[in-house]
Amino acid sequence: MIDNSNADNDLGFLQKFFLAFLSLFLVVLLFFSRSGFKANAMLDQLAKKSLEPNIALSNGKPTVFEFYADWCEACKEMAPDMVDAEKINSNKIDIVLLNVDNSRWFNLIDEYDVNGIPQLTFFNDKGEFKGFSLGVKKYSELNEIFNALINNSELPSFTNLLNSSNVISINNSQQLNNNTIRSEGPRNHS
Repeated sequence: MIDNSNADNDLGFLQKFFLAFLSLFLVVLLFFSRSGFKANAMLDQLAKKSLEPNIALSNGKPTVFEFYADWCEACKEMAPDMVDAEKINSNKIDIVLLNVDNSRWFNLIDEYDVNGIPQLTFFNDKGEFKGFSLGVKKYSELNEIFNALINNSELPSFTNLLNSSNVISINNSQQLNNNTIRSEGPRNHS
C-alpha cells in the first residue's frame, strides 16, 4: 500500500518553493527592468564618452562636469535627460562624468567643493568656471543651461526655494587663492 499523504505534502512544499522562487525572480526582474540596468547603462555610456577633464577644458568648447555615483538614485533619475541633452549638443559642448567614488577624481571633488550629487559644474569655452548646480535637472533645464553656455550668456536661475538645485553663478561663490571654490550652502558651517 502506498502512503499518499506524504506525496500530497511534498507536492505542496514543491509548489510553495516554486512560487516563492518565481515571486523573487519577478521582483528582481521588475526592479531591473524599471530603471536599474537602463539608468546604470546610460551613466556608463556618458562616462565612456567623456573626455579627460583637462582636455575638455582646453578644447574651445563649453564644458560640464557631472559629479555622480553609480549608487546615486538622483543621478540615475537624471541620466536619460542628460543623455538626450548631450546628443543634441554633442558637437557644441563637452560633458565629463566624474564618479565621486573613484579616487582619481578626489582632487577635482575638493577643488569644486562637491558636497552632494549630482553636481553639475559649468565652464565657458575658455575653461573658466561659470557656476554649478546641485540636484536633479530635467531635460528642459539642461537644454537651457547648455544653450546659455554655448551662447556665452548668463546661466539661468531656477528659483524653486524648496529645491537646492539652483544654479549658482560665480558671482554668488567665492574663489579662494588656491582655486578652491566654496559656496554658501547647507553643508557649509564656516
